[in-house]
Amino acid sequence: MKTTTLASECSRDAGVTGILYGVTAFGIWGLVPIYYKALGHVSLLEIVAHRVVWAMAALFILVLVKRQGRLIFAELRDLRNLGFYLITTLLVGSNWLIFIWAIHNDRLLESSLGYYINPLVSVVLGVLFLRERLSGRQMLAVALAVVGVLNLILRLGSFPWIALTLAFTFGFYGLLRKRAGGDAIRGLSIETLLATPVALFFLGTLALHGGGAFGHINLTTDVLLVFAGIVTAIPLVCFLQAARRVHLSTVGLMQYLAPTLNFLLAVLVYGEPFTTAHLITFTCIWVALAIYSFDAFSRNA
Repeated sequence: MKTTTLASECSRDAGVTGILYGVTAFGIWGLVPIYYKALGHVSLLEIVAHRVVWAMAALFILVLVKRQGRLIFAELRDLRNLGFYLITTLLVGSNWLIFIWAIHNDRLLESSLGYYINPLVSVVLGVLFLRERLSGRQMLAVALAVVGVLNLILRLGSFPWIALTLAFTFGFYGLLRKRAGGDAIRGLSIETLLATPVALFFLGTLALHGGGAFGHINLTTDVLLVFAGIVTAIPLVCFLQAARRVHLSTVGLMQYLAPTLNFLLAVLVYGEPFTTAHLITFTCIWVALAIYSFDAFSRNA
């Protein structure tokens, strides 16, 4: 009896810890636009390059701690693995680039829409590429999301390319990583390692021509650029710790914290326009996500 009680307490403690890790991860991702807004005076490519370089530095420490260096180089010696990681590197790099561009150009609201619809895009990709089958509730959720996007196109007369590009690049990234399996930190380390030479070349070229913000504006800018890598690595580690400790459906529900915080920042802090068209679209997406989440919990109950 005591053994059962102890196991139950340990499981409960692990669950609470997992939720704290998850809230930390998605909270950072939700509030990170504040960080990149503070770097609004730095060129987009330079921010992304610094993010890659300093994230590599942070991940290098993790790789040493986990003793995965040999595994990483073994994977890179396989040409098929190398080709796979080049594709995932392009996908995640494009996602980073567009996300920061959206923040700098006062399009955070559309960015939040992209991350709201990402789970539904992942469902569709699962049907197309993994031969998964949609339940009735999932079909309704996807249909509502489509209605929401079409409403935005028809009412505003513009294609929500930021939202859809963010949703599909991250959706395809998740699809490829799911099919490949493997350790998440090792995978991200390989992707960052492949992007690092390009980032270093870009920053080196800037430095040779006396350009770039690093070392030329002020200490605050330099510190923010260096810690861009830390801001990239920390939420990922927290996310991985959360995924190990709580059910996937719980992690799936917590992921809505990030776009919700993005949404609130865009509307309440940065004053981006929120029209009736936006209200209808977001309502469609929120209802779709409620149906999707209910379906996920019902399956795992």
